[in-house]
Amino acid sequence: MSSRSKKEGEHAFSIELKSKEYVKRVSIPNETGDNVLIEGFLGELEELGLVEGVMLKIKGASGILRMDLQEKELKELLPKRRCKSHSRRQSDEFLDRRKGEKEAIQ
Repeated sequence: MSSRSKKEGEHAFSIELKSKEYVKRVSIPNETGDNVLIEGFLGELEELGLVEGVMLKIKGASGILRMDLQEKELKELLPKRRCKSHSRRQSDEFLDRRKGEKEAIQ
């Protein structure tokens, strides 16, 4: 395991699975510079959202994928498609809906 620390502008991630049976493949080559591959199954998706505006969380029945990604960065990275009947981006609508759900819960 690497002791490398996060650099400015980089994004960290974590994958938490309920069991090793949900891991399809982990490939860690012996040679430095070769690609590392992690594949698995999150199961049926249950939740997608931003935690405190700084972490993307994708929760499935079998596990959770987390990535440190701010809401501003997510909006910038999502495609800038326009709906025929709406003038805002679909991503803005999704994020606004999620904010409303969080406010209703609190």
